[in-house]
Amino acid sequence: MLIEVFQIAGAAVAGCLVGCLVACVPALHVYNVMGLAMAGIYALDMAKGGISAGVLLPLVAGLLVGWSMANTIPSILLAAPDESALLTVMPGQKYAMMGRGFEAVMLTAFGGLAGVFLLVLIVGPLAPVLMPTLHAVFGRHGHWILWVVIVFMLMSEWPKQGNRGQGGWQKFFKAWIPLSAGLMTFLLSGLLGFILHYRSPIRAGAAFQDMMPAFAGLFAMPWLLLNIISRVELPPQESASYKGIPARPGLGGVCAGFLGGMFASYFPGISGGIGGMLAGHAASQRDSRMFLVSQGTSKLVYYVGAFLLFFVPDESHSRGTATWLIRGIYVPLGWKDYHMVLASIAIAGALAFALMGPLTRLVLWIVMRADYRKISALCLILMVAIVFAATGWRGLLVLPVATGLGLVPVLFHSRRLNCLGVILLPMACSMSGIGPPVARWLGLL
Repeated sequence: MLIEVFQIAGAAVAGCLVGCLVACVPALHVYNVMGLAMAGIYALDMAKGGISAGVLLPLVAGLLVGWSMANTIPSILLAAPDESALLTVMPGQKYAMMGRGFEAVMLTAFGGLAGVFLLVLIVGPLAPVLMPTLHAVFGRHGHWILWVVIVFMLMSEWPKQGNRGQGGWQKFFKAWIPLSAGLMTFLLSGLLGFILHYRSPIRAGAAFQDMMPAFAGLFAMPWLLLNIISRVELPPQESASYKGIPARPGLGGVCAGFLGGMFASYFPGISGGIGGMLAGHAASQRDSRMFLVSQGTSKLVYYVGAFLLFFVPDESHSRGTATWLIRGIYVPLGWKDYHMVLASIAIAGALAFALMGPLTRLVLWIVMRADYRKISALCLILMVAIVFAATGWRGLLVLPVATGLGLVPVLFHSRRLNCLGVILLPMACSMSGIGPPVARWLGLL
């Protein structure tokens, strides 16, 4: 028994360390690494009997916790976030350009640690009790809830020029440039999503990673390209002045982020970026600290919470890419697995938060001494190599198309979350029963 406990703890620690290191690489998503790892584990499972649950589950849980916590570092200091971190970039970059990047990272990390506490102490005990009720209440209403979220996302984007300036038609058309770009981004990325869902060019052997080129192009590549051509210099960062966070903005941000993250982890089609947006609106105050805390909580609760709900005894809930990757090689066996995952989340969460300070200082030391444009160029090459390794040359055909769509919000200053139309539009149509007719109208069936 003692050996098994040490095995679980060791696997959680190892997964957390790997997740933190992966998170420090700009634009490298944890699901890219997990997809390649699951392919290797599947091959091992077929050849030598596989890997035990006491290693696999804590390893994956630690990987998700470590990445969800430490991904904040490149999101703020190198501006190459995944879609769930997009909302932390604007206030995070503001802090970084004021020399307070370390403070912004630690505020978001505080939110992530609070998310770990809430998952272990609140969701863990209550999920087995509440899941049957949630399934009964929301089981038949997911489609219109998803459509409402889409409408809210599109309608909550406002012109960014402000209220000053010459009025009239010129100001009207100028205001609608970013709004039109946002709507176009949503529709075109949704069309790309329909193509990938109904007539994907990705080979069948890599179907579990068919969305990787799209997500890499929509969210990672534009930031890397922008970093390469940018001339902005990061000012010296001060870490000694960080004294912690006051209770009121901390508590408000945690509550808002927890609600947004859990909403995203439960409802299909809702990603961490949407959960973060909802958390941001729930915490719509002028205090940037509350906003950063809410985004840290939302991101961790989304990624880790969706994985945890998969192991709820008798009420397993399949949400999140991590769940879809692991369910092909493992089926939950009951309370033992559930408690193992909860313990792994607690261990990895404590370790990840303890590593945030040293990792942030290390990345700052590297950024201050190395050209971040060269770092971004190396990461761009790495991203292309990963896409090719996972999806072959056909994935490289999808990558530039998605990158072009991802550059539209950057060039026209619209909301980058509109790129999530690649998932939201096909999912909403499918849940409403109109997916196949729309695909047939588009000539995909």
